[in-house]
Amino acid sequence: MNTTQLECFMAVADFLNFSRAAEHLRLTQPAVSHQVRTLEDELGVALFRRTSKSVRLTQEGQLFLQYAGEILRTARISVTQVRQCRTSRPQKLGVGCRSAADLRLLRPALERLRREEPGVQPQLRLVPSGSLDNLLAEGDVQVMFAFQEAIPKNASYQELVRCPVACVCRGDHPLAEAEELTLEELKGAGTIAACRPSACPPSLFAIQGQLVTTRPPEQVLFCDSQEVLFTLVETGYAFAVMADFPQLRRPGLRYLPLAEYPPLSYGAAWLGDSRAPALRRFLALLRDTL
Repeated sequence: MNTTQLECFMAVADFLNFSRAAEHLRLTQPAVSHQVRTLEDELGVALFRRTSKSVRLTQEGQLFLQYAGEILRTARISVTQVRQCRTSRPQKLGVGCRSAADLRLLRPALERLRREEPGVQPQLRLVPSGSLDNLLAEGDVQVMFAFQEAIPKNASYQELVRCPVACVCRGDHPLAEAEELTLEELKGAGTIAACRPSACPPSLFAIQGQLVTTRPPEQVLFCDSQEVLFTLVETGYAFAVMADFPQLRRPGLRYLPLAEYPPLSYGAAWLGDSRAPALRRFLALLRDTL
């Protein structure tokens, strides 16, 4: 059963004339007759009593008329609702992050996006490094955040902030009295907390490696994430070498630059161009807030 059959049935029931029903529906009379006949075949009953001079509803036709109108009304309402959903559906913007620090950096831009672009709905994904690259390649996220040296080779890149390489420790750590440090000074500075490669850019991992290999195993605490690393630093178990985001500095910690190393570039990466309105606006807000 389909709506064309029902519309033809309803029109013939209204006009009690196949020709006038066909004219009303802007169909040919044979087409209307065919639709009514296939409906009758499906139901297994005659809906009209036809003579050479008149058309009348049968008892079964009178009964079916009660249902046919309701079915058509329901079908029309559902079509209208689905079309309205499509036109009013918010524009999705998939945003990929590697760590909770990324999410904290995005908050000012997301707050402005909510106020200024209410038709855009961000979908935030917090996933490991390799998985995030795959999500970007597959289109599940439209933009991801990473250090420039770690973005996918075919991605476009916009720098958002330059992060000095710094030693981070508690205010009561022996290193805390310095204004800046060198790698040599850190080699004998006690226990270090170090992140695995996917949690930091390659150049920073190489610096960590030079410090890890110069001390005994009991003075190295390996961490699966930046959050674990910060916890060990904040509780006084170790110092760490990391990229210093001024926007994310934590109270009670000292950030001591390693001036011998250049700052690291951190920003947004996407595939293709950035002409999609939601992505273009989000990138502009990131520039303003960072």
